[in-house]
Amino acid sequence: MFKGFFFICSFLVLGACAAYNPESEYDLVTPARLQDVSLTESTYPDDMVQRGKYLAGLLACGTCHTDGALVGEPDADRVYGGSGVGIAYTSPFDGKNPGILYPANITADLETGIGRWSDTEVVRAIRTGINNHGRRQISVMPWPGYTQIVDEDAFAIVAFLRSLKTVRHSVPKNVMPGENHSAAFVHFGIYRSKK
Repeated sequence: MFKGFFFICSFLVLGACAAYNPESEYDLVTPARLQDVSLTESTYPDDMVQRGKYLAGLLACGTCHTDGALVGEPDADRVYGGSGVGIAYTSPFDGKNPGILYPANITADLETGIGRWSDTEVVRAIRTGINNHGRRQISVMPWPGYTQIVDEDAFAIVAFLRSLKTVRHSVPKNVMPGENHSAAFVHFGIYRSKK
């Protein structure tokens, strides 16, 4: 009798565990890297802009900061113009409502991008994650890996960003852990929410 009870309880517990699969709420996706980025005329030297373009490509900045690139479908009209698909910085596998960051518009648009930022403020954001208001953002940008970028390379990235076509695009508001979200997100750049 005891063995039968143990078997039934084990079956119920294991069955309950197997029934919930958090991955069932997400699609597996492959982020896209931007191959060719068109530039506008620039006041920066061309060799500096090309060096910045190379570095931004190497660091895959456009994968996060271009709408749709996180889910493998970059929007050619919003290159570096911020993403409507966010990145969960807490685990959606631990709860239904993770914290989500929506990568910013880093084109020179004055209202929705970095057009009002000084070159030094952009470099500080790259190296420290601190925005032009002196606040560190809840960030998934790997700025700790960029702290040692030399001035020449950091300012080359700025020259490249300033040479991009200006995109007017406001990204969704970041979501704090536990808050409801209304825009799509990915988890570690691999899983996209089905909502």
